[in-house]
Amino acid sequence: MNSIEEKRVFGDQEGAITAYVASANGVVRVRVAGDTVGEFGLCERCAARGVAATRRRVAVATDEDVRVVALETELDAGATGDVPVAGGGETFVETGFGPAVAVGFDGEELLAAGPDGRIARLPAEADEWTILESGPDTAVRAIDGDLIGTDRGVYRVYDGGLDHVGLTDVRDLSAAGVPLAATGNGLYKLGNGWMNALEGAFETVAADPRSRRGRLERAHAVSGDELYEYETDGEWATREGIPDGDDRIVGFGYGDTVYAVTERGMFLSAIDDGWRTRSLGVMDVTGVAIPATAAPAVDGRELA
Repeated sequence: MNSIEEKRVFGDQEGAITAYVASANGVVRVRVAGDTVGEFGLCERCAARGVAATRRRVAVATDEDVRVVALETELDAGATGDVPVAGGGETFVETGFGPAVAVGFDGEELLAAGPDGRIARLPAEADEWTILESGPDTAVRAIDGDLIGTDRGVYRVYDGGLDHVGLTDVRDLSAAGVPLAATGNGLYKLGNGWMNALEGAFETVAADPRSRRGRLERAHAVSGDELYEYETDGEWATREGIPDGDDRIVGFGYGDTVYAVTERGMFLSAIDDGWRTRSLGVMDVTGVAIPATAAPAVDGRELA
């Protein structure tokens, strides 16, 4: 599909959204509608270690600083509220945190971690970071919601500090619906304590951020060359992986369908019989973030 055709598709099709992909080359803005990938290109040149988004902001952890861009929004006539709109003119601004390895949002509050073990938060209307932890003892690997995944386990932001809440060797985590943690010895879900959901060494996990509290809607996890999907009956099942078995999925996003990105810069859109793929032309991809719409995922699935 050439650029003229892409513009026509997105001009006529409702439900187009924007994904932000973090890579060693910078942040790539990707327009998608259903399983169709449209225009994409670098919107910020940097060495991006991680990316996170709310409906109103996108934050990226870079080797120099945490940078944030405010998104334009417009009223969703379909009823659920405002939705993020990427007009192409957004400007990322520095926040004064310094070099960062992970970033995430707890509501509208921004959380970040540095390579020196420093962890801090920045309220939505604040100009200065508040340090929650300072020291080289903990290697932060992921932030989502009020949860921070580290080599020493999961920490929760609580009363201006951090509480260790279990596990060890956490590689990735998801806070939506039912918290999930990908660790070196299994995939865990938070219920009455951390409970093992799948055996194996897991590197990546994600759940639809629109999931209702206490429920898993859509969720995915990666262990080696195995891709797992949480199904409607409350069970995890394997799903067909990416075409290139030497590549690996490093992040997931959710819209009308499921999206994924690989370390070598492949953008994937889930279709009935596998994946539709598109190379983004970047390398060392670390993650993807899609600004969520206001509507929660809707159905009556069982608790995870």
